[in-house]
Amino acid sequence: MEKVRYEEMRPEEFLARINSCPIGYLPLGTLEWHGYHMPLGADALQSHGVFEILAQRLGGVVMPPLYLGPDISNDKDHYGMDICSFEEGRSQQLHGSCYYVPEDLFAAIVKQTVRNMKRAGFRLVVAHGHGPSMNYVRTHRDEFDLPVYTLFDIACEEGPDGFQADHAASNETSITMALYPELVDMSRIDAYGFPLASWGIDPRTGASVARGNELIEKNVDKAYESLKAMLEALDKAPDLKLSYTDIKNLLS
Repeated sequence: MEKVRYEEMRPEEFLARINSCPIGYLPLGTLEWHGYHMPLGADALQSHGVFEILAQRLGGVVMPPLYLGPDISNDKDHYGMDICSFEEGRSQQLHGSCYYVPEDLFAAIVKQTVRNMKRAGFRLVVAHGHGPSMNYVRTHRDEFDLPVYTLFDIACEEGPDGFQADHAASNETSITMALYPELVDMSRIDAYGFPLASWGIDPRTGASVARGNELIEKNVDKAYESLKAMLEALDKAPDLKLSYTDIKNLLS
């Protein structure tokens, strides 16, 4: 299999891939509670995994995940699922969550990331993962230096057949089980009782490897067709080459 991860490529490998297909895939990750049964990095793991599949099939380069993101917050100590999972006014820290940054800081980070991607030669960006991060991207799309889409925009809409369309429930659990079976332990839910801080269809009855593979295949197929059409509509840009002049020797 060809390399698709940005950080693993040598310069000539990187240029060959973006000259062929100038799409960058940006996983919008978190380090966040995803139930007793799921890894804390589930958002980035899912999007990174499906982006690798899509890049192998269509082309393009998978960026390292952004592990910082915005979310709802009621004070300096509680945010995201801390607030949603308990009775009103009874927020409690869900251990392992350490991703939160204010929206203005996230805006600066993600805009500069996209700006850097444009400089590197990308012409389209697909960003997906953490819900509030995707919401920001979708509502501020006109502010980026490149066209930026989520899988919700180019594949399945939010809903039962979407990709990462719940929180640590049947959808995300199924996807993670299919991509990283060794990282999911459903017995931990029973060990601690009710699936705390999961939103969606109960993973104990709705999650399976088969369902995860179905969701991955459906979303990859639709994203492939959408992105292929976008690529065909782009004007052909000159190929980037490793050609330098006036080189200064910095070695001793």
